[in-house]
Amino acid sequence: MLTMNVKQSLIELPSDLQQQSIPNHVAVIMDGNGRWAKRRGFPRIVGHQKGVDALKNLLRCCDDWGIQSLTAYAFSTENWGRPTNEVEFLMTLFERVLRRELAQMMAEDVQIRFVGDLTGLPESLQKEIAYSMEKTSNNKGIKFNIATNYGGRQEILHACRVIANQVKQGKIDINDIDDRLFENNLYTHGLTSPDLLIRTSGEMRLSNFLLWQMAYGEIYVTDTFWPDFNRQEFHQALLSYQKRDRRFGKLNQENGK
Repeated sequence: MLTMNVKQSLIELPSDLQQQSIPNHVAVIMDGNGRWAKRRGFPRIVGHQKGVDALKNLLRCCDDWGIQSLTAYAFSTENWGRPTNEVEFLMTLFERVLRRELAQMMAEDVQIRFVGDLTGLPESLQKEIAYSMEKTSNNKGIKFNIATNYGGRQEILHACRVIANQVKQGKIDINDIDDRLFENNLYTHGLTSPDLLIRTSGEMRLSNFLLWQMAYGEIYVTDTFWPDFNRQEFHQALLSYQKRDRRFGKLNQENGK
């Protein structure tokens, strides 16, 4: 089995990227699976299957290039409104992929985490999720976070209810509420905020994804449909990211802007 250090020495970062400016945390909105399939005369489910391959390839690329965390928007709270047969296929696909890929994730030292309202998922899928998270919990490699039955507004409301209940029970004072306390009650607690969010298929919106966490994250949009998003596309996204001037609301000390 290759260790992470050996893998990184085998697959070097492209020479036009600066290691010190590589984002620690990348998030992706994997859009365009259905349109990719439709353009090729395939059922939508074929697009979702190809999308899984694209995600696996991106995870390994992130690992190779030293990115510490990848968060993928797999299934939103709004996606329940899609046709029943498509939703059922996606739930089955999630289970099948988890079972099939878990051994490889262990071999590559990947730590898997699901974020979202997992209680709303089929019981069999919940069991697979719990098993995969427990099995990989001590892995030290890249953190692979899968947003499933996730909605940014719902996440914020959930945190508000938890904190309000703690105040009501006298466990905390209302003046104790700050950014850190709030973040500790989000689904993503313990994760750093994304440095870069990539959205495929050209749509210019967050679609209820990581609304709190993306306060100062950089956004990169490509017209490429998700199944066609590859290492070369990711390379271009990172090049764009490294040209950004991240000031976090402050002035750049060099040019005063």
